[in-house]
Amino acid sequence: MDSKIEIKGKVCVTGASGFLASWLVKGLLLSGYHVTGTVRDPGNEKKLAHLLSLEGARERLRLVKADLMEEGSFDDAIMGCHGVFHTASPVLKPSSDPKAEILDPAIEGTLNVLRSCKKNPSLRRVILTSSSSTVRVRDDFDPNIPLDETFWSSVELCERLQLWYALSKTLAERAAWEFCNKNGIDLVTILPSFLVGPSLPRDLCSTASDVLGLLKGETEKFHWHGRMGYVHIDDVALCHILVFENETAHGRYLCSSTVLDNDELASLLAERYPSLPIPKRFEPLNRPYYEFNTSKFKSLGFKFKSIQEMFDDCIASLVEQGHLRSV
Repeated sequence: MDSKIEIKGKVCVTGASGFLASWLVKGLLLSGYHVTGTVRDPGNEKKLAHLLSLEGARERLRLVKADLMEEGSFDDAIMGCHGVFHTASPVLKPSSDPKAEILDPAIEGTLNVLRSCKKNPSLRRVILTSSSSTVRVRDDFDPNIPLDETFWSSVELCERLQLWYALSKTLAERAAWEFCNKNGIDLVTILPSFLVGPSLPRDLCSTASDVLGLLKGETEKFHWHGRMGYVHIDDVALCHILVFENETAHGRYLCSSTVLDNDELASLLAERYPSLPIPKRFEPLNRPYYEFNTSKFKSLGFKFKSIQEMFDDCIASLVEQGHLRSV
């Protein structure tokens, strides 16, 4: 199979077994890259089976152990790589200590990866997976002006509302920009909205589990979303590769297809999939109206898949994996 693929350089993907990272590894292998993926336990073949079975994995995928909280543990994975895709970040809801469970791994983990990048003379560019939550948690924006990459979420508001994920992503991205500007590292950040699409791992992460809960009528998991942007997971993976390969790419890139209120999403899905117990509407939440300006990606020629495509692909995958009955 590799004989038909143009073999490219060597890249590293952190947190390689994750929901998004798995799609990114798949896309990089199909594009001809040699990929080093960092995981918590390279010996856990059951958890890593979806990566090991990817096309090109046997020839061009190496999985190594690394720990976000251990400085230097990424040195081996990153050395000699032309590009580093840092996707690893905690997304769990904290049980008792958000600083130790979410903030420290996100911020210090990012800096530990970048410290390893600084030691690598082969490095051309770092792509950091940030989040649209780094721009939209604000109480001072004009709803008539779509949010773009110049906006930053309010740290004070994130703390007051206990939005630990948004806070961790905001602080981690700010720390990354400060470190990379100081050390001359070429950094590009991707700011995806809520990811929807097929899960390559059969064990669903919290994001995919929330979508499954919505499709099964378990609306309490989804109720807190309010107004939200949505994007196909495959688009996000492709966008990472696009900004790595495009020399003119720079700065931050909002990565989102459609922004909808909860009740708009519920109505659309209930009509499209009448056999699923999706509520036709949610109780309205008092969340500010906003849209995203994604013209930076569109200027690179990228076209995002529709909300219908992302849920069609997601549902087909959930049925195939046995999480949902046939639709």
